[in-house]
Amino acid sequence: MMQMEIKTLGELCDIVSGGTPSRSKAEFWNEGTIPWIKIGNIKGKYVNEADEFITQEGLARSSAKMLAKGTVLYTIFATLGEVGILEIDACTNQAIAGLTIKDTNQLSIDYLYYYLRSKKAYVNNVGRGVAQNNINMSILRNFELPLPELSKQIEIVEIIDKVSKIIEARQQELECLDDLIKARFVEMFGDPVENPKGYLVKTLQELIDMGYITYHLDGNHGGDYPRSEEFVDTGVPYISANCIVNGEIDFSKAKFLTPERAGKLRKGIAKDEDVLFAHNATVGPTVVLHTDEEKVILGTSLTAYRCNKDMILPNYLKTYMLSGGFVRQYSGEMKQTTRNQVPITVQKKYLFLIPSIEEQEQFANFVKQVDKSKVVVKKSLDETQQLFDSLMQKYFG
Repeated sequence: MMQMEIKTLGELCDIVSGGTPSRSKAEFWNEGTIPWIKIGNIKGKYVNEADEFITQEGLARSSAKMLAKGTVLYTIFATLGEVGILEIDACTNQAIAGLTIKDTNQLSIDYLYYYLRSKKAYVNNVGRGVAQNNINMSILRNFELPLPELSKQIEIVEIIDKVSKIIEARQQELECLDDLIKARFVEMFGDPVENPKGYLVKTLQELIDMGYITYHLDGNHGGDYPRSEEFVDTGVPYISANCIVNGEIDFSKAKFLTPERAGKLRKGIAKDEDVLFAHNATVGPTVVLHTDEEKVILGTSLTAYRCNKDMILPNYLKTYMLSGGFVRQYSGEMKQTTRNQVPITVQKKYLFLIPSIEEQEQFANFVKQVDKSKVVVKKSLDETQQLFDSLMQKYFG
């Protein structure tokens, strides 16, 4: 890292946390016009949309604070280290801190944005030591920021921006390839709800009874759930929904158990070519597991589906579970329960559309061709991400 002046965030910024008006007071929420930002609204560098709004009275009679356009938002509770720049005047909940630069001739907003992004691993490390996974305002104000001249900050931002834009372009390429697979699915099989070609339709329980699905278990390990101190640096992978990245399992995000400890677990064990469905908290992401490992242990957020490949192919099943017809089934369930999860017992009631194995094979061959293109794009994405990470290390330490 370059040698330069070091200042704390508290010296450079006015920092406040947000708040939530009482939900029991209708006058704080009904017909509100003030955007109220939550963690889920921070989806990229710029934040310009809210899905909830509060009234002027709700703002005045709660700890929520009005933040001006140009305020940098930083998540300090539950999901730590997400960063965004407000493009609208808004307020936030208490999980988000707002940072307003005191002197923009001293500190660039984009430089601050990238600095805070560089702290993500650090804040998650600090947060793990706290029961509720948070960092307090005192910790945030004491963050030390390397502060070169403003002209140098702008130069650094331009370099990082260029790399960041390449990463975004590669991610968009992957999304387009995934959309191509979904479009081909609809072209071949039609809308699963309308089922225009009259394919076999069965519940998951019926598919299990008929031998189409030979294994269906989630990562609920009950009283045998591994404790944090039992995870090791290498061994049998232990994966959760957060390991699903760009349509694959990213094993760099996995935890690990010793073979001996993993051997004590009898449920929630996945194998190569199992279809994995994220059913808890983040519901919906679905992947085919590709691994050379003899087994992979599932966390509580994933369910494994093992296909009898004479009847149903993993690539077909995965794409069906990403289709609108399947998504509507579990979305309706979640609206009724207000819980962001789809328990394994509920999954067994869902309907699955099963074309002939010949048609599935034709579709699977198409997916394999698209996957070859995805491998090339992912390789480029990984290399660009490594460059981005090395630049962040160089400039921010």
